[in-house]
Amino acid sequence: MPRIGQVLGIEGTAWNLSAAVFDDDLITLRSSPYIPPHGGIHPREAAQHHASVMKEVISDALADAGEITGVAFSQGPGLGPCLRTVATAARSLALSLDVPLIGVNHCVAHIEIGRFATGYTDPIVLYASGANTQVLGYLNGRYRIFGETLDIGIGNGLDKFARHHNLPHPGGPAIEEFAKEGSYIPLPYTVKGMDLAFSGLISAAKEADAPLPDVCYSLQETAFAMCVEVTERALAHTGKDEVILVGGVGVNGRMQEMLAAMCEERGAAFAVPERKYMGDNGAMIAYTGRVMLASGQTIPISESRVNPGYRSDQVEVGWRSDTGSIFAGARSGDLVRGAEAEVDLSGDDVVKRRLKKGYRHPHLDAMLIRERTRAEARIISAARRAGVATPVIRDLTADAIIMEKVIGSELKYVLDHTTAEKAGSAVGKLHTAGIVHGDLTTSNMILRDGEVVLIDFGLGQITGEIEARGVDLHVFFQTLESTMADAEDLKEAFLRGYRETFPHADDVVEREHEIELRGRYH
Repeated sequence: MPRIGQVLGIEGTAWNLSAAVFDDDLITLRSSPYIPPHGGIHPREAAQHHASVMKEVISDALADAGEITGVAFSQGPGLGPCLRTVATAARSLALSLDVPLIGVNHCVAHIEIGRFATGYTDPIVLYASGANTQVLGYLNGRYRIFGETLDIGIGNGLDKFARHHNLPHPGGPAIEEFAKEGSYIPLPYTVKGMDLAFSGLISAAKEADAPLPDVCYSLQETAFAMCVEVTERALAHTGKDEVILVGGVGVNGRMQEMLAAMCEERGAAFAVPERKYMGDNGAMIAYTGRVMLASGQTIPISESRVNPGYRSDQVEVGWRSDTGSIFAGARSGDLVRGAEAEVDLSGDDVVKRRLKKGYRHPHLDAMLIRERTRAEARIISAARRAGVATPVIRDLTADAIIMEKVIGSELKYVLDHTTAEKAGSAVGKLHTAGIVHGDLTTSNMILRDGEVVLIDFGLGQITGEIEARGVDLHVFFQTLESTMADAEDLKEAFLRGYRETFPHADDVVEREHEIELRGRYH
């Protein structure tokens, strides 16, 4: 085992070239950002900037350091030319100092420095940066992705909007300032289970003819509410009780306020790392490199090729000995709180009441409650008429549905090959009827007397579109991958049932694979 002392970390995945030295705490941190003269980041120009300031940045970082025992670098994901420039410098230093080389996943480094800085042990993580928007949690040796953007990262979306209005790069700070003087206007809100899509929102914001402060305000309110909603869905699904926010977009004060409000409503703890650890920085690479070095996770020079598509769930987290909690908050009692509603089980029937969300703008919140309540009742009734097992609707109000009580076990607690196949059969019947669920997780299926009953259709829709069906499968498969050790076998069992009841299953499976590839770095 190598001796653990001071580790040099070099970060340069995109616009910022940064180096730091970490021992038991941060010793030095130096950065030199690349500011494009116009437009967005140009990979080759950013790489040329990194190469031109590399010696100065690293020399400054090492000025107050002692003996270096390892060199860590951002191996990916990121812009290829930038990654290669940093990797070349790291290899040269490791060879000249005769110390181990550590290849660090950039996304995982954000999580680890966040855990270090907040003291949280097993949080749900909202990672919001230029290229990334992901909700993650740890389980059995990997950081699992519960949800992510299916098109652009939130930071890149904000930058696109900023460039359209000739605002400086990065666009987030300028948008935040304009938003302080703005008022709400409706903009598209797109949540697909625990996944998000920002393209429609950004396009609508660019085309809006309202005053710029109003558009900036509403863009933030809408985009951040989407992020907080999917974070809450992951929190409710897993039963974890801590949330941290990481990534450059996370410095936004409004996003922090919204997450804090959500966590307070749920009784969960929330924290944000110090600002110096939020954006891309060498400290997160040095710290993560140090814990990796302590667990023996180094790489030879011959295997140190950069990986622009390096996903966080590909990393073996050998430095953590715990398994991570999952489904820890098993439901008990007559009043149960889900991600967006409170369910009263005390009577002969169930009363599902959608709750006002303190983090959402009142107009947006009221619209979502009204539309989702009506849509859910309509879709449950349509699915039941089509032969899909659902609760029977008794009554409907503006914010609540009174329905049959389904006595059974949530599928996430009893999932095996047999129940997975039954779930696939139920979803196949649903899709045959031209209905998609919209939030197809194992929390929204109940096993009753050997039959899978589908519940919680709040994000559902009546459509025959193959895209929507593909998203349904993608949400379910993503849930399996983030929570189950035998996810692939369960997926195959699900597909056996799905193919038995839906004649166009293979077309949807193919589309689901296309949707998967839209996720970050597939």
